Amino acid sequence: QVQLVESGGGLVQAGGSLRLSCAASGNIRSINAMGWYRQAPGKQRELVAHITSDGNTNYADSAKGRLTISRDNAKNTVYLQMNSLKPEDTALYYCNVKGRTWGSADFSSWGQGTQVTVSS
Repeated sequence: QVQLVESGGGLVQAGGSLRLSCAASGNIRSINAMGWYRQAPGKQRELVAHITSDGNTNYADSAKGRLTISRDNAKNTVYLQMNSLKPEDTALYYCNVKGRTWGSADFSSWGQGTQVTVSS
């Protein structure tokens, strides 16, 4: 099994910054893609940012220029640096990790979610 532990959410004023972390552990042979998603009340979960094993990234239009995804392969950890936060960034943020176990099974695991609240 693969476990994800998220941290770094909280309450911040508009214009502030937060850094989210998501550490993967367990039966992991390799990690391919890592991503951050968010879900605001009454809305569907949406992709915020995504990073591949070789470091290629893509972002939602709403995230470009303000949010930066990065990963530390040695620590099986993905980060989301969030700057110039806006009230509309308020949501529950989830990380997702895709990879392969030592038993050669593909996996796609989700974190438990971390709340980000931006006050105006």
